[in-house]
Amino acid sequence: FRLLDYLLRQPFIQKEGRSDPISKAVLDTAELPRLLSFIDPNLRLHLGLFLMLGAVALVYWLLFRSKLGFAFRISGENPDAARYAGIRAGMTIVIAMAIAGGLAGLAGAAQVTGVLGRATPGFTAGIGFDAIAVALLGRSHPVGILLAGILFGALEAGGRQMQVDAGVSIDMISIIQALIIIFVAAPLLVKRALPFLFPAQSKEGADHG
Repeated sequence: FRLLDYLLRQPFIQKEGRSDPISKAVLDTAELPRLLSFIDPNLRLHLGLFLMLGAVALVYWLLFRSKLGFAFRISGENPDAARYAGIRAGMTIVIAMAIAGGLAGLAGAAQVTGVLGRATPGFTAGIGFDAIAVALLGRSHPVGILLAGILFGALEAGGRQMQVDAGVSIDMISIIQALIIIFVAAPLLVKRALPFLFPAQSKEGADHG
């Protein structure tokens, strides 16, 4: 955030006559075209949808059809096994983080050029924390994350509309999202906690297995 704040204050980016960190307006020729605007002029769906689908397909191929993707998966699941197989787990994780940062940057660029029209320090509005929940709900699988992202996006958009039309607090959406995460994460937490809570029963079950 500090880096973005610094960049937005540079003369070649900052809007003329402003002292706060805000970028110049995106040129009309650089805006992502709106989709289905002939149905509803206020609809904010834009070409970034296809960029997202393309990114999902690319990440799926990278993870499950390439050697680098295999290195990503084994380094994340078992770094010791990765090192035993001759994979530099530390470097692989750094590469994965760099690719993830590039994808986050692509999402931010789509948000600015497709919806907002200019960049400000807080334009992400906590999307990064939502992304963690989406990744958890989607079980860190590209297709699962796509579906979870659509669900969370629908909840966010529907929550704002409910607040306007029915007076329902938008905090209700946060509660629903939290409950979804709890129900998804609970089985994994219980499965991992059982050996520590009941070590004797877990060992007995393993012996019988």
